[in-house]
Amino acid sequence: MADDDALRRADPGQLLTIASELARAAGERARAMREEGISQVSTKSTPTDVVTAADRAAERLIVEELRERRPYDHVLGEESGAHRGDGGGSRVRWLVDPIDGTVNYLYGIPYYAVSLGVEVDGEVVAGVVRNPVTGEEWSAVRGGGAHRDGRRLTGSTVTELSQTMVATGFGYDPARRAHQARVVASLLAEVRDIRRFGAAALDLCLVAEGRVDAFYEKGLAPWDLAAGGLIAEAAGVLVTGLRGRPAGKRMTLAAPASVHGELHDRLVAWDAEGGP
Repeated sequence: MADDDALRRADPGQLLTIASELARAAGERARAMREEGISQVSTKSTPTDVVTAADRAAERLIVEELRERRPYDHVLGEESGAHRGDGGGSRVRWLVDPIDGTVNYLYGIPYYAVSLGVEVDGEVVAGVVRNPVTGEEWSAVRGGGAHRDGRRLTGSTVTELSQTMVATGFGYDPARRAHQARVVASLLAEVRDIRRFGAAALDLCLVAEGRVDAFYEKGLAPWDLAAGGLIAEAAGVLVTGLRGRPAGKRMTLAAPASVHGELHDRLVAWDAEGGP
């Protein structure tokens, strides 16, 4: 019974330790497979939305390890979908993105990550994002701050929208991209500059660290947002949707309070949530 109690326990610090270990193992597998050469490339929602054998292998490693370590917990993976825990009574769910930034991975661009978020009773309480190429790892526990490699993160100190470096991302549907391009064209004249790196989880971590000032994107899935969103929030960044809604698929906006309101209003005015 004691073993069952330990397996069902939902201590965020312990969950983060497991998440970090699995992110490192899965990241190493993905990195090694990239060095061996890309194989079994297929597509999902559109011809530009790719998935590789490494995505599936990294997610399989994580899911199998969780089945061993935390058999009662639920898992939601980008590639394999929902896995219900043994008995179905756990309060914990893991949100797994085995390779966030698969197109970068495919092209050998060293900007991709393993992202693991952990929910308890529907609230994300722990998260880790790891870039397997650089070895950089960002993490957070709700109420315990955000860190990269042991250093506390506090976000950007920017105070003017005109001096704000903004990261964003685009969907895979051509019609959505056309709408997003119009929003970017409007924003470009209002800010210091815009960056499109290609991995939302890492973008959110850069906002947490202040390496970019803000980030917005339409269409993020739960596994894209869970860990990176918590890390940014734990660094003191406002992570929201538009018009009072929470961050999610319709829109995710992460920015310091000093520029969040102004950037929010611009995105509303330009109908950033609109289009396909």
